[in-house]
Amino acid sequence: QVQLVESGGGLVQAGGSLRLSCAASGRTFSTYVMGWFRQAPGKERQFVAAIRWSGGKIVTSDSVKGRFTISRDNAKNTVYLQMNSLKPEDTAVYYCAARLDYGVGQMADDYDYWGQGTQVTVSS
Repeated sequence: QVQLVESGGGLVQAGGSLRLSCAASGRTFSTYVMGWFRQAPGKERQFVAAIRWSGGKIVTSDSVKGRFTISRDNAKNTVYLQMNSLKPEDTAVYYCAARLDYGVGQMADDYDYWGQGTQVTVSS
């Protein structure tokens, strides 16, 4: 089993920044890829970004490219999502996910473990 705990969400004004963290524990050696997804009320879960633990291959959604940056700290088993120039449409619950496969997937079904989510609210 792999446990994921997100932190760092909150309320921020448009144009502001937040950094989300996702701490992984348990059988983390079995995971290859970590991803961030978000889900706004009434909408489907949306891919944001993903990173491979080994080699650091990154895939970022076009909707956040240039504003959001994913990174990892292998020693701490922690993945980060730095979010800059936030917009009201970025408001959502943000979820961290882990994948037991080498491919950097962009679909929610590609991932095997999920955190509980952290709320990000961007006011205009």
